[in-house]
Amino acid sequence: MDPDEIHRSAPPARTGLLVVAGILVAAPIVALMWVSSYAKAEHRLGGFPFFIWYQLLWVFLTSACTYAAYRIVLVARPHRPMTNGVADSTFGNEEDVR
Repeated sequence: MDPDEIHRSAPPARTGLLVVAGILVAAPIVALMWVSSYAKAEHRLGGFPFFIWYQLLWVFLTSACTYAAYRIVLVARPHRPMTNGVADSTFGNEEDVR
């Protein structure tokens, strides 16, 4: 099968899920760039000002958002098995893929 033909026969990406993944990646960027929302010294937790623990919290939230976006992209863009640098047209038939 011609590589262009294989490319055209690939299942389409699910754009709705890709949008959700993009939002998950953009959320931490927006949350941390909006400095006026967390640049406060009034509230303290364990002796640290609000802006310190807010940013530290986003370290963990960002990793969770990035992982969730990665898993969503895996679902949104189905994998096509590769054989010798060309996508396999059997889509997972182990006997034909060598």
